[in-house]
Amino acid sequence: MKNKIIFAFGLSFLLLGCTAQQSVSSKKADVADYISNIEESNLKRNLTVIASDEMQGRNTGESGQKKAGEYIINEYKKLGISYPKGADGFYQKVPSEYMKRGFAPKLNDSENIWAYIEGSEKPEEVLVISAHYDHVGMKNGEIYNGADDDGSGTVGVMEIAKAFMKAKKDGHGPKRSILFLHVTGEEHGLHGSRYYSDNPLFPIKNTIANINIDMIGRRDNLNPNDNNYIYVIGSDRLSSELHTLNEEANKKYVNLRLDYKYNDRNDPEQIYYRSDHYNFAKKGIPAIFFFNGIHDDYHKPTDEVDKIEFDALTKRAKLAFALAWELANRDQRIVVDKDGK
Repeated sequence: MKNKIIFAFGLSFLLLGCTAQQSVSSKKADVADYISNIEESNLKRNLTVIASDEMQGRNTGESGQKKAGEYIINEYKKLGISYPKGADGFYQKVPSEYMKRGFAPKLNDSENIWAYIEGSEKPEEVLVISAHYDHVGMKNGEIYNGADDDGSGTVGVMEIAKAFMKAKKDGHGPKRSILFLHVTGEEHGLHGSRYYSDNPLFPIKNTIANINIDMIGRRDNLNPNDNNYIYVIGSDRLSSELHTLNEEANKKYVNLRLDYKYNDRNDPEQIYYRSDHYNFAKKGIPAIFFFNGIHDDYHKPTDEVDKIEFDALTKRAKLAFALAWELANRDQRIVVDKDGK
């Protein structure tokens, strides 16, 4: 009898342990579980390389940009993130002829870079997270490193991908697929994003939204005493839900001051039309653009890594991750209920 009691107690303890383990492993993951994987140290490590003199200003189609592209791809490989299904590698070639513009200097053939995490439940639906990795190269012997423009967005996308991959390894991969898209030719006319939107790897109708990140590492001249803000552009043009979800994600996880100055239809800068999200919006895809505004080093050789405010960069990348998590994991894709104007 004593042995039977001991056996029964042991079996009950084992079953209780298994139940507890199953409860932990089946716990629904949340943004809060993975947002800490957006790490300031890693953003700095990657940006120090991508915006270094070695990359010669990353001008479209030139050797420095291609070297930066190789670095980006190798980082994705280290994370275990591959190129998308249907592609034969990490590159989408963008031909020189496609980027031809009037009397502008001829550009070399270049490449968009894409990395991909497949969705677990709705893999045919795709969220695109984009940033341009080109800059303006060298002028009069000076290197324009473009640490903020758009080295900051480039490393932000890479860090967001790292956080999603950690979730996937833990068994909490996104329900929808995510395409991490580093586009070329932005500085010369939004060429890379235009090429992708004209030649999408996945049907445009299956692309649920675009999160575009272009300059998130500095404060602008309108905010000299505060970097706890981000300009939000385009979120309400095509989808009321995209706008609301971003505000909710910010309030719950990040608490940046969301500034809609440049989203004003009458703003003279008309920035809505000046970065890569616009080529998605033109196709009817809800798009949101995160931007820190213009500072004195914009398009100058003084846009260097030592001027990046990594606390702000980290916080802004966290907001983009929190929004991406919601878009990728919610039950229904966001609605398109506005005309884009």
